[in-house]
Amino acid sequence: MRAELRSLVCGLLLAAIALPALALELPELMALLARRTSGQATFSEQRFVKGLDEPLVSTGTLSFAAPDRFARRTLQPRAESMVVEGNTVTLSRGGRSRTLALDSSPEAVIAVEAVRGTLTGNAQALQRHFRTRLSGDAERWTLELQPVDPRTAGALRSVRILGQQSDLRVVETQLLDGDRTVMTIDPVRGPAAAASAP
Repeated sequence: MRAELRSLVCGLLLAAIALPALALELPELMALLARRTSGQATFSEQRFVKGLDEPLVSTGTLSFAAPDRFARRTLQPRAESMVVEGNTVTLSRGGRSRTLALDSSPEAVIAVEAVRGTLTGNAQALQRHFRTRLSGDAERWTLELQPVDPRTAGALRSVRILGQQSDLRVVETQLLDGDRTVMTIDPVRGPAAAASAP
């Protein structure tokens, strides 16, 4: 009897291990992402342009702070930055800066919200601008974003985001002309993140 019970328990454990992870739903992913109120990361981006044999490569840092601050600082090949806070965008390059209202350019709103809305778990912002399709589980997920209104999306065809838990790891942007960018993101943890906070 004891041996049969042991076999039954072992069988149930093996069956549980063999079960696939539960599929992740968008509200669950957004809740998972929203738990992190700030973050720092480094990035390496490849831009594939028609007519060029090699991709254009840039590297730098990303940071965000809920509810609506997002910064991208490019270090190579030249220093430039974009800081978005609420509806204000500040662009800096070569010692010059300019500030403008984000909503003055619908195309810019859509491009920014693809990343900022995902980072902050803002489902409302994402679904205002995109049709969403999510696959995978919490350990490894893919979020595909298609602009709801192509007329206001400018050159943007789609955005594909790959993540693990609350980390974004790859952001792939596809443009209408066939060009695309692939940004690989490495989250910064611990004291280094605090030291580089915006």
